[in-house]
Amino acid sequence: MKNKSRINRRLVFALAVLGLIGARVVARQMGLATLRPGLHLYAYVSNVRDGTVSVVDLVALAPHGQITVGPTPSGLRAHPTRAELWGVSTTGGYVWVIDARKGEVAANIPVGGGLFAVDFSPDGTRAYAAAANTGEVAAIDCATRRVVARARAGERPWLVRATPDGKYVLVANRGESSLSLLDARTLETVDKIAVTAAPEQIAVLPDASKAFIASGSGSAVSLVDLRARKLLANLAVGGRPGALLLSANGAELYVLSGESHGLDVIDTWRNETGDHVTVGSTPALGVLSYDGSVLYVTDTAAGRVAPVELNDRRVLRPISVGQRPLAAALTPEGNLLLVVNEGSNDLAIVRTRTNSLLTLVPVGLRPRDVAVKMF
Repeated sequence: MKNKSRINRRLVFALAVLGLIGARVVARQMGLATLRPGLHLYAYVSNVRDGTVSVVDLVALAPHGQITVGPTPSGLRAHPTRAELWGVSTTGGYVWVIDARKGEVAANIPVGGGLFAVDFSPDGTRAYAAAANTGEVAAIDCATRRVVARARAGERPWLVRATPDGKYVLVANRGESSLSLLDARTLETVDKIAVTAAPEQIAVLPDASKAFIASGSGSAVSLVDLRARKLLANLAVGGRPGALLLSANGAELYVLSGESHGLDVIDTWRNETGDHVTVGSTPALGVLSYDGSVLYVTDTAAGRVAPVELNDRRVLRPISVGQRPLAAALTPEGNLLLVVNEGSNDLAIVRTRTNSLLTLVPVGLRPRDVAVKMF
């Protein structure tokens, strides 16, 4: 009897282990997230109309909570090293910080009116934000959450980008069509370079040798040599740029435009515009797969995401996701694609292995940005 009891216990244990292994295999095949105990994987979605950030559990694929951050939240980003989400209140004039572990706002940092986004230094110790209404740029110590430097950049500074080498903070001055180069430590102006009209988006090569600045009113992208600190060219593209995305090695820049119904490819080594790929009705934003082979492009008018195979410039079968899809993000393993639907107030979760919609999770009113954090 004792031997039979031992055998039964071993059999139950073996079946339980096999069951857990099988569940993980099925979950991976379905594209679901599996985590070791104690870890959390959440999506965070900023909602413009109700001033909140929705939290979505990406293991349970269900709403987890909602955090009030203030009026017109924008520029939501996961901190690269801390369990925090950062963003701005455009009309409130402050940067807000969410403690992911506590699920609450940890700090509101006054900067100035007309904020649109934040960027982090390469080591994650500082955050930078530009206030369009005051013309100032602020540097924030991420540990103390205090402004440690301020400086004037130009007329209506729009976005800021820290260079990958940690040397400069680049500021697109929309009101005067210029790019400011600020010393990343002191925020002193190093140089100011005339660029394309009403500059907005900025992309910087991984070696910090060049920057690309998109026009907010025309069909051009400026190319700036950051080492020589001079404008190299204004490259014509098919329509007003909506987003700039660099390939994994920085060899190509993908310029999305709703006006051109697709994307233009800029060769960053030869400094010239190359292929144009027609994607859909109104391409808006996108996200690159981690291996750099696929670009997922949201199409707001069509309510779809178009996967583009970049090696052969081929558009795969579009994925229907919801009403007015905008921002997109991938989970750390790249098995789930998250898409914010501004028109239907939900988050679409797509299985990337099969490029099929897995589920829709309700969020707040008029969602805009999405970020993913594991902690």
